[in-house]
Amino acid sequence: MPDRSGPSPLVRRSLSVSLVVVGCAFVWAAAPVLLPLALLGDLVLRRRLVLTRTYAMLVVALTCESVGVFAALTLALALALGLPRRRVLAGSFKIQCVWIAALARAAFMIFQIRVEVEGGEAIGDGPVLVFMRHASTADTLLPGLLISGPRGLVLRYVLKHELLWDPCLDIVGNQLGSYFVRRGVGDESELEGVARLADDLGSEGVLIYPEGTRFSRRKRARILERLEAAGDEQGLARARRLTHVLPPRHGGPLALIERSRGADVLFCTHTGTEGAASFSTLIGGELIGAVIRVRFWRVPARAIPEDREARIAWLQAQWEEVNAFVASSSSRDPLVHRRARAGSSAGETRARGGAP
Repeated sequence: MPDRSGPSPLVRRSLSVSLVVVGCAFVWAAAPVLLPLALLGDLVLRRRLVLTRTYAMLVVALTCESVGVFAALTLALALALGLPRRRVLAGSFKIQCVWIAALARAAFMIFQIRVEVEGGEAIGDGPVLVFMRHASTADTLLPGLLISGPRGLVLRYVLKHELLWDPCLDIVGNQLGSYFVRRGVGDESELEGVARLADDLGSEGVLIYPEGTRFSRRKRARILERLEAAGDEQGLARARRLTHVLPPRHGGPLALIERSRGADVLFCTHTGTEGAASFSTLIGGELIGAVIRVRFWRVPARAIPEDREARIAWLQAQWEEVNAFVASSSSRDPLVHRRARAGSSAGETRARGGAP
């Protein structure tokens, strides 16, 4: 997809790739000094090796990014030299799956994370629209790990425009047809760009985060205040029923349903990734020993209402199911329940570790 603002792709990628390569070289070169210091700090503060784990994950992430960028640029060069586009796309999809799997497996091992999946049989084949809850950076790995990798289902992503500065997401994402949307603009061209992802889906899928941003109690409060100030009583009532997720935005999801004409909708809700919601929660050790609980369910295209207002009500009902799962999973941990009531991000889960 073409860029609509900012520097040219060549300038942006030159800068982003350089930053990643330099960063990777630095964390490896500094590891003999910084890793012992992190370990010492953990031992002194009795922090469950959180600083050591975080530094190790940073090394892995920058290494995966560097290798992924090199592979993606090699494919881009091969395409320019005449390699069939079909083979380039297949290679890009393989890079995406291997990159995500490597990051996820490393994170599971380093932070002692376990994943539990309910309803995995609902994933199936394309064409499909995937509507997913968004709670942290970590949950962006789940679609590739649980859907694309094991099922071979190519997904076109709706991503925020700022992620173009991640060179792997930029190069591979654009090759696979993802759309990097400018949030907060709200013009018709952006909505059309999202809707175009559903054109000629075939056996592929589109993934969108209907909330539009990561959940937090503060963001939820701002949305409630805005709806109340606007006098939107119906919207306010709907939003108040969603206690652990943000209200779904209607523009992108409904545009995809309208454009796809016949694609099922796969819903994905989850808890347990909230420990990576921010740098402070990560450094606080809240991801260590997490149990990531994931639930899928699929709604056939024929069961989706035709009328726009009926579709809005249908999406709200489905998102209340998303909310109910998060609330139920969160209530299993008393610490999580207390933190949610105190105003922190909901769904923070801590449990025994063990990579799947």
